[in-house]
Amino acid sequence: DPCATSPEVSAFNLRISCEISFKLFHKRSNETDPLSPETLQEVSARLRKDLLRGLGKHSHHKAPVKMLPTFVRATPDGTEKGDFLALDLGGTNFRVLHVRVEEEAQKVLKMDSQICAIPQEMMLGTGEQLFDHIATCLGDFLESHNLKCQTLPLGFTFSFPCEQLEIDKSILIRWTKGFNCSGVEGKDVVQLLKEAIQRTGDYHIGSVAMVNDTVGTMMSCGYKDQSCEIGMIIGTGTNACYMEEIKNVKRIEGEDGRMCINTEWGGFGDDGSLDDILTEFDVEVDKTSINPGVHIFEKMISGMYLGEIVRLVLVKMTKDKLLFKGQISEALGTSGRFETKFISEIEDGLENAKKILTELGLDWGLVDASVVCLVCDTISSRSAYLCAAALATLVNRIRNNRKLDHLKTTVGVDGTVYRKHPTFSSKLQKAVRLLAPQCDITFLVSEDGSGKGAAMVTAVAQRLAHQSRLLEESDGEDDDDEEEEEGQ
Repeated sequence: DPCATSPEVSAFNLRISCEISFKLFHKRSNETDPLSPETLQEVSARLRKDLLRGLGKHSHHKAPVKMLPTFVRATPDGTEKGDFLALDLGGTNFRVLHVRVEEEAQKVLKMDSQICAIPQEMMLGTGEQLFDHIATCLGDFLESHNLKCQTLPLGFTFSFPCEQLEIDKSILIRWTKGFNCSGVEGKDVVQLLKEAIQRTGDYHIGSVAMVNDTVGTMMSCGYKDQSCEIGMIIGTGTNACYMEEIKNVKRIEGEDGRMCINTEWGGFGDDGSLDDILTEFDVEVDKTSINPGVHIFEKMISGMYLGEIVRLVLVKMTKDKLLFKGQISEALGTSGRFETKFISEIEDGLENAKKILTELGLDWGLVDASVVCLVCDTISSRSAYLCAAALATLVNRIRNNRKLDHLKTTVGVDGTVYRKHPTFSSKLQKAVRLLAPQCDITFLVSEDGSGKGAAMVTAVAQRLAHQSRLLEESDGEDDDDEEEEEGQ
């Protein structure tokens, strides 16, 4: 334990941990363990109800967990192949990729890629400016890699809540992650992209498949492991998708087969269902965010907010004379200055904590550094356990849907919190095993899900469309044969 250093500090940690737990989980302070298995089971049960509301034909409009159909009707089967473009917009950088899927080698290869920055003013400007920037970046990429003469299918990873009407038609519900471009909410982002490409006037693209980043994560892992039916992101934001029985998706016609559902579980709690486990720090983070009242669950567990939660806890404890001799530095008193990456670094070793506290201008002692480490561990553990409760809801649902005594499945996962934090993944996996004991879950870290995954969604869509065309052609031939037989 990097937080424990000496018997004196360890004894102090024991007392201070009770103080932290009380401040973090004051509404449940009568429990010995603020996030006990019973509490996590209750969180999971609440999410299960919200999943059903989101899938309902008449209840989905008011559901905080949107359960959006993606029109991705299958995971890879290993026969996909070809060259594809992928666009990835989900944060302050935008990527363009050329991806090749090789059936013989069972590989998804990233041939080339290019990163374009999105300036802060563009994130808050007009939608036309943003999509013109994307189209220009794509054109520059095609030019520099001698691809302008080809018309390649394109997978568009757009990591914001969208109402998907078809594989190539997707309406932005709302911006998140600091974006607030005008003229985009309520519009088809695929159409906006196509119009921007038309305005450039010097290249063409083929069919477009709209891809949420969780779907891309699931699909990129699915080519390698065809039992992968869940995609999960725990990074700047958090979200998950999974393969649901079409008969349960009441807004989609049909009874047979499955469809990938983008849960948008970041919205869990937007209707107040998590109010009893929200802390004063969660309330403050939400109140000062760009979108108050929206994505409550995401604000409790994702990378965009964890650092700020820790900062607010440290400020509170310092004001209560528990840290830093009661002196708050200018940096610690400034919103956003305690970065989420500090949590991973501090939990990776006490020396890192000392270095970061010095950089933040704090007058610290050994006990202070140890307590800061403990605070970081408390916040990151809460994130892992809440995420585990949500994931357990999905795997248990898949098992129940299929009426299985035991489910063996794979979760494709990505995101900086999962990848970079020293103990997050192990804590999450341990908690999921506890909350979903009848499920054997393999975790597979995605290799460029937003790029390769977007290509795989496009490839699978093409495969299914081709199979559909073949079926229609054979149906027509059968009809002709029947007519000839009747005429004889």
